Amino acid sequence: MALRVHFLTAEGRQKLEKELEFLRTVRRQQVAANLRSAVDEGDLSENAGYEEAKRDQAFVEGRIRDIEAILSNAQLMEDDHNHDSVGLGTRVTVVEDGCEAETYQIVGRAEADPSRGRISNESPLGRALMGRRIGERVTVHTPGGVADFVLLAIG
Repeated sequence: MALRVHFLTAEGRQKLEKELEFLRTVRRQQVAANLRSAVDEGDLSENAGYEEAKRDQAFVEGRIRDIEAILSNAQLMEDDHNHDSVGLGTRVTVVEDGCEAETYQIVGRAEADPSRGRISNESPLGRALMGRRIGERVTVHTPGGVADFVLLAIG
């Protein structure tokens, strides 16, 4: 199976590294202490605290593995794009028919956060915009139906 490349900005890589460090050094110890405390209460078969601590432990360990996998297959995005067309790392301003213009940065899926103006290059809109130039119209098939956008600016 081929490993999937995770495109990251320098900021995104740093954020993931910081989260990983926190999970390994702080959160893991907190969960272990909660687990020990729950075990000390006795009878694990009816111990809600124990079950919650085990769920927390599974979540933390899973998140650690996810971040390690992302970082081990990360490719840093350079801001050397020519800005004549949309590429990874570029900021785009688009307008959907009948709506106000919106600005997004095209990032890898690990950093996507549409509420912060960061969309994945693998999202329907991100994929449709890749390689496009100012003034081009793109049609995007979304879960809510078909939407038409015009690319207003690349920066």
